[in-house]
Amino acid sequence: MFGTNLLDRRSKPERIADQAWEHLLSAVSYAGDSVRDTARSARQNSSDLADGAGDLVGSAADEARRRASLAFDALAGRQPALPWTLLIGAALVGAAVGWAVGSAARAAGSRDDHAVDDVEFVDVDRPNSPAI
Repeated sequence: MFGTNLLDRRSKPERIADQAWEHLLSAVSYAGDSVRDTARSARQNSSDLADGAGDLVGSAADEARRRASLAFDALAGRQPALPWTLLIGAALVGAAVGWAVGSAARAAGSRDDHAVDDVEFVDVDRPNSPAI
């Protein structure tokens, strides 16, 4: 009762501010679950971003380490190693292309042999030739 008399004596702006405060508290308590869900999803998203940034920094660090090693070797006068995987890959591609071209050439040559076998030659110097 004592509190109600004090609340009645306050000015209208103070009462409006108190009502607004009560509405805000009820809205926050109602939205508390959604705020917690939002905070949880924000934390997960930031964790995913941090992992992605860590991977990016890790790959950049690996690249920097590789380049520093190459620079150190160049300054020490060492020749870079041969790219064996590239050389072996190029040799395999060359062998495959050579095999394909050879197969195509053999197939084209065998077709021409059949055409030559079908042609009948006539000897024009002999009078009893079968073409006449």
